[in-house]
Amino acid sequence: MVRERYTDVAKQRSSGCGNNGAAEYIGKQIGYSQEDLFTVPEGANLGLGCGNPIALVSLKAGDIVLDLGSGAGFDCSLAANRIGNSGKVISVDMTPEMIEKARENA
Repeated sequence: MVRERYTDVAKQRSSGCGNNGAAEYIGKQIGYSQEDLFTVPEGANLGLGCGNPIALVSLKAGDIVLDLGSGAGFDCSLAANRIGNSGKVISVDMTPEMIEKARENA
């Protein structure tokens, strides 16, 4: 059921939380800054997150980041901004549709 729901969201047959305003609101509630919400590609924040892992670690240039359940790549985009070209972000998701969406956002 989860895989089907995430596939629907990735294919935009439905949205994660209703609309972009709701996704932004949820993002703020779980700790993302206004800057974080506006520095990622449009469509990366689907309002599906449950926390802000970027706030829990001190990322620096050259780090390697693994994002399990990466969805459309919201946290991957934020991590990439912090680690720069010398780092690497590895994005893993259970649905091919979300992986495709993350690649588009990358």
